[in-house]
Amino acid sequence: MESRVVRPFPAPQARQDEAFGGSLGLTRRLRRNRKADWSRRLVRESVLTTDDLIWPLFLMDSSQARTPVAWMPGVDRLNIDEAVRQSAHAAALGIPAIAPFPFVEKSLRDPTGSEALNARNLMCRAVRAIKAEVPQIGIICDAALDPYTSHGHDGVMDGETVLNDASVHILTQQALALADAGADVIAPSDMMDGRVGAIRAALDANGFEMTQIMAYAAKYASAFYGPFRDAIGTNATLIGDKRTYQMDPANSDEAIAEVALDLDEGADMVMIKPGLPYLDIVARVKDQFRVPTFAYQVSGEYAMIVAAAQNGWLDGDKAMMESLMAFKRAGADGVLTYFAPKVAERLKAGG
Repeated sequence: MESRVVRPFPAPQARQDEAFGGSLGLTRRLRRNRKADWSRRLVRESVLTTDDLIWPLFLMDSSQARTPVAWMPGVDRLNIDEAVRQSAHAAALGIPAIAPFPFVEKSLRDPTGSEALNARNLMCRAVRAIKAEVPQIGIICDAALDPYTSHGHDGVMDGETVLNDASVHILTQQALALADAGADVIAPSDMMDGRVGAIRAALDANGFEMTQIMAYAAKYASAFYGPFRDAIGTNATLIGDKRTYQMDPANSDEAIAEVALDLDEGADMVMIKPGLPYLDIVARVKDQFRVPTFAYQVSGEYAMIVAAAQNGWLDGDKAMMESLMAFKRAGADGVLTYFAPKVAERLKAGG
């Protein structure tokens, strides 16, 4: 019987290559690992999970459950009862922590931010209520005076100058009030020199040795904070700007110096703010210090994505997920983001 020669059937890609001049003869084709969803998942370098999310919430003292934040579509100010409900929702989604911020009535604001020290202020009452009903969720509270001052700055002023040491003394008392209310983490966001060390010493001396500090270690004087200031009501009260104490956006080495100081003073975690425009800072900090490093996807970043999506210029969900993956790729251990519940729901549903 005559033998039959079986010739291999050319693969579709090979036939196509021949039609356009022949195969390139490549040994390594990086596209092979991208060919299917299962393969892309196997080789993925960075992974986003609900464990990476911190949800900032805006509080108000009101009988009304919610009021919209005009400059942040989809974000509302919440009264305490609603904040408790949303904290329970966050916990059910697997979000580890929330970060509440207060809208303080104008009548309660003064030059020294004295309402920040009131053990019955909006923040302290909200923290107690949330901890009573949702004890398993972490609560990260800012130490800063801007929601409480009549001039909108993060400290007390002498003329046009924000006083560093006098401000730190008040911030320390604010931190103690928040810790006593049940805050798990104090997050000094004021950028006064020496505030982390002063707060750490005060917490330890008053029995709050296990209260953590997440320092806003590299907080830049950014144009991306506008919607946040609308949400807490300081956009109309701020006198001047914050460039004398928040960092110059042109500087990178200075951020490393700030982080080193805060760690030396007792910070347990550090944060970079804003987020996406400063991913280089996130990467430098994580590479150099190898400590828990967080970033804040601030209000302006959120508003840009949402506004572009509403105009049909972006796929909002894809842009949301891509932006958060960028934080993980840069080395962030977690992200404060207003997208947190939406992202958690999407991840829970499988991506």
